[in-house]
Amino acid sequence: MAGYKPVAIQTYPVLGEKITQDTLYWNNYKTPVQIKEFGAVSKVDFSPQPPYNYAVTASSRIHIYGRYSQEPIKTFSRFKDTAYCATFRQDGRLLVAGSEDGGVQLFDITGRAPLRHFEGHTKAVHTVDFTADKYHVVSGADDYTVKLWDIPNSKEILTFKEHSDYVRCGCASKLNPDLFVTGSYDHTLKMFDARTNKSVISVEHGQPVESVLLFPSGGLLVSAGGRYVKIWDVLKGGQLLVSLKNHHKTVTCLYLSSSGQRLLSGSLDRKVKIYSTTSYKVVHSFDYAASILSLALAHEDETIVVGMTNGILSVKHRKSEAKKDSLPRRRRPAYRTFIKGKNYMRQRDDILINRPSKKHLELYDRDLKNFRVSKALDRVLEPSCTIKTPEITVSIIKELNRRGVLANALAGRDEKEISRVLNFLIRNLSQPRFAPVLINAAEIIIDIYLPVIGQSPVVDKKFLLLQGLVEKEIDYQRELLETLGMMDMLFATMTRKESTSVWQHASDGFLENKKVES
Repeated sequence: MAGYKPVAIQTYPVLGEKITQDTLYWNNYKTPVQIKEFGAVSKVDFSPQPPYNYAVTASSRIHIYGRYSQEPIKTFSRFKDTAYCATFRQDGRLLVAGSEDGGVQLFDITGRAPLRHFEGHTKAVHTVDFTADKYHVVSGADDYTVKLWDIPNSKEILTFKEHSDYVRCGCASKLNPDLFVTGSYDHTLKMFDARTNKSVISVEHGQPVESVLLFPSGGLLVSAGGRYVKIWDVLKGGQLLVSLKNHHKTVTCLYLSSSGQRLLSGSLDRKVKIYSTTSYKVVHSFDYAASILSLALAHEDETIVVGMTNGILSVKHRKSEAKKDSLPRRRRPAYRTFIKGKNYMRQRDDILINRPSKKHLELYDRDLKNFRVSKALDRVLEPSCTIKTPEITVSIIKELNRRGVLANALAGRDEKEISRVLNFLIRNLSQPRFAPVLINAAEIIIDIYLPVIGQSPVVDKKFLLLQGLVEKEIDYQRELLETLGMMDMLFATMTRKESTSVWQHASDGFLENKKVES
């Protein structure tokens, strides 16, 4: 071991995200709890009153969960068909739901049978909400109609037929019991006034509208459809203020934080974006495993619930502050114990004994020491190493290339082994910190295994993908070199010309020193 020098693992700088107050606030959640539902979770709604239970609409059931429970505390399943939406009343005692058969049902959360059943829609009801006075319900359906229902009399009061396509979202004003907004697949948002029997504001979103949201003050309206989130000024007759395009796929849901300072949007691209309502810039984002259909926040943002297309309900709870230890602390040694002998001066006859620490070689270093190059490469291609510490894998590849044995370590591999190598290269080749080392390794693999292409469909697909990545990376580097050359020429022409001194005869006969630019 005395003659072997361990491989120096190079550290690569990684650009981290900027730490802001929003980063600290929104990252202060525990590991999510995942609950499996019977179908895609189309709607999640929190009760506005303690204990802040939430209703989950999935398939033909509506489950009521306690904020910290993983099993439903109540289930409503009195539906002939799929239920699409359910919303709590402001006092948290009643729940209204819409289903595919066109029915709107009203439940008491303490019972199981519906208190009221409203029939009038001919197709699926996708949006329901209570008005500000708590005695009326607004519903929108696929029959292009919007209806206003009276709860005490179980009767239909008004019907609006201004939309020309499915009505898929809506909400009622929290201040005015006569105002409510709906969004439709005809690309429009309409604000209706029950006192005028018609819409008072109509705006064009540009894409099928999937979700709408009114600010608590009623002055701003938010719509989501396509890849866009748009904010409208209601007080100016529906003037467009901001159009946001931060998602890669359709935005399906919107929600406002408890303070009203942050707007959340969920999308089919599996991301939840958080915007500042003052600058409308993205301040944070969450990633999920599947496309997102619904989301909701509990009181004071203590819990965030996200429903996905695969039927998984992701629940995150905010971390509680660490409690102070009430037990008396154990008495520790005095300070003088630690500094004892610190100022001792070494005498001439003293004998200094050092106990050298024994250094152990890593497993890949042992393999390299014994010239087992293929075994060393296999060890650093394990998933635990390639995912957590890819710099170790890159360092070993670099060391094998320095020794001239990288081709020997890569040759003679079967389908499973070469797939692991290709997966690592495909995942990390485009990273600038690894590219110089991995491009060389990719070229060696292409040279070795190009004659046997066609024997394995799995390897062929990854091989072609790797070949395309290498060609694209080489093109990028060529363009960067061309750009660098152009910049060098510009900098060369912009440098100040050096000045030279020249002696000339002045008018009085004496020599005069003048500086002339050359």
